[in-house]
Amino acid sequence: MELAQALRADARRNHDALVMAAAAVFAEVGVDAPIKDIADRAGVGVGTFYRRFPTRADLIVAVFRHEVDRCASEASNLAKEYAPFEALTRWIDRFLDLIITKKGLAAASSSDAPGYAALRAEFETRLVPPLKTLMDAAAAEIRTDVSATELWRAVALLCAPATPDDFDQTRKMVGVLVNGLRTALPGA
Repeated sequence: MELAQALRADARRNHDALVMAAAAVFAEVGVDAPIKDIADRAGVGVGTFYRRFPTRADLIVAVFRHEVDRCASEASNLAKEYAPFEALTRWIDRFLDLIITKKGLAAASSSDAPGYAALRAEFETRLVPPLKTLMDAAAAEIRTDVSATELWRAVALLCAPATPDDFDQTRKMVGVLVNGLRTALPGA
């Protein structure tokens, strides 16, 4: 029994190492990076890679879910550390990091390929609740006629055409959108 558990723990470590390595490599060069580069960075062989992820799509989905989970969980940390509107804006900035700096993940999630079909709905299902929680906390400072789903979709739409050359412009426009939520701007 101990050997089986050790193998499962080892397999889990390999899985996690591959996801973390792939996230880093994808951020640097995109989702089409060579499998060998990802395996090398994870400290495993290519055979181990393919045992964990039979297709590139399987790996992309795993990285995407990992990154979405990290983004979602950061909402509660930010809510504890910052005032409500500041926590909201910082979380949206984190959401932007997820979308515009993970080269190819956004495109993959928009793909019609069967392996990615469920990602769009999962992305919204996983990220709208923490956004709603942050918006509810900031309710005294923001408009109440905009739902979390509407804001999430508006931010995502602003990011959709973004290329690496557009990232600064995209962040600026999302900042304008988020500041437009305020019921009264500071100093106004």
